[in-house]
Amino acid sequence: MKSFFIHIRVYILRGLLAIIPLLLCIGAIKLLYELIDKQVMKFLDHFIDIRQIPGLGILLLLISLYIIGLIFSNVLGRQIFRLIDNITERIPIIKFIYGVGKQISDTLSMTDPQKQPFKKAVLVNIFNGNGWMLAFVTGSIKNQNGEEMYKVFVPTAPHPLTGIIFIIKPSQALDCGWTVEEALKMIVSVGIISPEEIKKIS
Repeated sequence: MKSFFIHIRVYILRGLLAIIPLLLCIGAIKLLYELIDKQVMKFLDHFIDIRQIPGLGILLLLISLYIIGLIFSNVLGRQIFRLIDNITERIPIIKFIYGVGKQISDTLSMTDPQKQPFKKAVLVNIFNGNGWMLAFVTGSIKNQNGEEMYKVFVPTAPHPLTGIIFIIKPSQALDCGWTVEEALKMIVSVGIISPEEIKKIS
């Protein structure tokens, strides 16, 4: 009888674990609909009589964000951003709020291939110890003998924008075969989310 209850408990738990991702997806879709789709359509309803089609608000928002992205990717857009930065720097409370938002934006922009500051993810052995640290190659520089040295950024978890910059020999770096995105996920999740193996060593 005891084994029967253990069997029931195990499979109930497995069923719960299997359905959690689905419930989260349904919840996220409902949240997007309530917080974005309905609100966008309600806002537009003040100006034009538009048919209430589920998902249209989110679609219009995505199109608007695309257009804004195009505008702020050119020279004029960057000048507007600099002007906004200068204005917010002069307002104490707004400066803090804007700074937090900009930090989040900068972190997210690290996954943009066109703005990617990191060339590749590597493992580095800075102090010739037994352990390796996850780092990103940001470029190269030549030493006094004309030999190529790596410029690497070693981030601190969970924020990938804080860390230390080192100049190392190529022999001090292992090419682990991970993409920059995989390495960033590992840092932000403090190692909980990571590739299953070191795919390549050179």
